[in-house]
Amino acid sequence: MKSTTPKIVIVGGGAGGLELATQLGHKLGKRNKAQILLIDKNRNHIWKPLLHEVATGSLDSDLDGVVYSAHAAKHGYQFQLGTFSALDPANKSLTLAPQLDENGQQILPWREVSFDKLVIAVGSVSNDFNTPGIKEFCYFLDSHQQAKRFHHALLDNFTRIHQANSNKSLNIAIVGAGATGVELSAELFHVADLLKVYGLDKMTRQKLNIHLIEAGDSILPALPARISAAVRRELSALGVNVMENTRIAKGCEQGFITSDEQLIPADLMLWAAGVKAPDFIREMGIFELNRVNQILVKADLTSTVDQDIYVIGDCCACKLPDGSWVPPRAQSAHQMAQCVQKNLLRELKGLPLQAYKYVDYGSLVNLSRYSTIGSLMGNLTKNSMFVEGRIARLVYISLYRMHQRAIHGSAKTLALWFAEKIMKVVRPRMKLH
Repeated sequence: MKSTTPKIVIVGGGAGGLELATQLGHKLGKRNKAQILLIDKNRNHIWKPLLHEVATGSLDSDLDGVVYSAHAAKHGYQFQLGTFSALDPANKSLTLAPQLDENGQQILPWREVSFDKLVIAVGSVSNDFNTPGIKEFCYFLDSHQQAKRFHHALLDNFTRIHQANSNKSLNIAIVGAGATGVELSAELFHVADLLKVYGLDKMTRQKLNIHLIEAGDSILPALPARISAAVRRELSALGVNVMENTRIAKGCEQGFITSDEQLIPADLMLWAAGVKAPDFIREMGIFELNRVNQILVKADLTSTVDQDIYVIGDCCACKLPDGSWVPPRAQSAHQMAQCVQKNLLRELKGLPLQAYKYVDYGSLVNLSRYSTIGSLMGNLTKNSMFVEGRIARLVYISLYRMHQRAIHGSAKTLALWFAEKIMKVVRPRMKLH
């Protein structure tokens, strides 16, 4: 780094990006050893694994989210609202698109941002595989805005069924039986159980029909077969119609059309059948990419085309020694953020970069208040340990607490936990607006 006060720019305030900005802010920003700038197209952060709870109203993103500007002021970094649109590696600058308000009026113009080191952490978006009708008729859960949009539609349909005072049912079809689709299915039954508490007693869980659609021969295809089988049993017991080996040919106003031309009727359609890095990454024509737009990186997480550009999180294509790829999970983003933080500090000291080592701590699937199922990887054995019930639920919650600790510190995380306990007494268990 040539400058005496180098400028480190992080694009994307997801789990990895926000954790990295926070830690660099503490170690460099507050000590005036570097300028740390976080750029995101949103004003606040919500942990992505919780978006299905925002979608159902179990979690209020306005209360439980992190406001970047306020967080930056306390943790030694700067925040800039903007949408990453172009990159000039030779001149070490990136371009931010004009920022518009909800009425289409320009708030901010085109802007150029210089950097000495750049970290790309723009995450992932749903991959519709160019299936006809999906963009037009489906909801997605890539951001808290999309989760809110689904939530409002869900409330409208709950109200419609309740006030119609008939035997009509609400049909919800979810394509993609990965963690998002599975956890959303269970959470929908949970909020249906809560409706009677808030006066919508004619919209019962018996009137809720959920179709969980998976093209493969098993739900949760990335997880061990024992977990998939256990989760399938739990979902079937709840009343979810699990449809495996079912390929969707297109979406229409009435629902999904399968490859064998069968209609799966749906009042609400949600697509969660795969992820890819945002298309603008490919459109830049700068990086080496894999088939889902992820940026190829070297062992130290620098891009294969520029040593001054790091990539972390879901948009990062990092190949493991066995030939597999690091999965797009929150634990991966957390570990990548830690690695890049150490490497940036090593660069300031003139030390060589260290290789990223992915450690799989297991996988957990949370079926709302009904059950939690998964596997844990221990240090004493190479085999995974199957867990479910209260122990699995405790471990699942601890993952979010680890994220909070990384961005808030131990004291505030404890205070937030205490505040959540109090708020459960005074605020509704479901967001109804």
